[in-house]
Amino acid sequence: MGVSRQQAAENRSAIVAAAERLFRVHGVDAVGLAELMKEAGFTQGGFYNHFKSKDALVAAVMEKAMQDYGDSPNAGSLVKQTARYLSTRHRDNIEAGCPLAGFVGDAPRMSAAARVSYARGLAAYLNRFAAMISKEGATPEETRQDAIAAFSQMVGALVLSRAIADADPAFADEILEAGRRTLADETPPTAP
Repeated sequence: MGVSRQQAAENRSAIVAAAERLFRVHGVDAVGLAELMKEAGFTQGGFYNHFKSKDALVAAVMEKAMQDYGDSPNAGSLVKQTARYLSTRHRDNIEAGCPLAGFVGDAPRMSAAARVSYARGLAAYLNRFAAMISKEGATPEETRQDAIAAFSQMVGALVLSRAIADADPAFADEILEAGRRTLADETPPTAP
């Protein structure tokens, strides 16, 4: 007996969710189909009922991750956003943290469709971030440049802190603190 469309959609969603968790923790290339399908609760043979290839799955994961992140609320100011983003809680939550930072190392090696999803997600986030940090009298171009610079600093600090968190926790925390402090010092007054 076949699987209903609803069940097939639920199974596909479960595979995408498992893939997103595993890809974030281990990297896209390090996750095999057997491990992925086991994590999702299915046999390896069922993979091709849902996806033509691993690249198709990666594209679906990127699309979902960017959509989910785009739907998440932003904090009310650069200081609040930076404090949340550069927290030890966010750093240690690789499975569910910012996908822009979580997939930054994998993105250049992904399929064209996945890279397009990543780029669209980054652009959408930067637009929201720019609106949040906009200052009175700044041109849209200046605000966009400020958003790009601030978010780049946030991602860099987060990724570096994650890279050494197990090897040197105190240094990893110092990186987060320096990022928070530097961005707070550069915070422009916001428009009323």
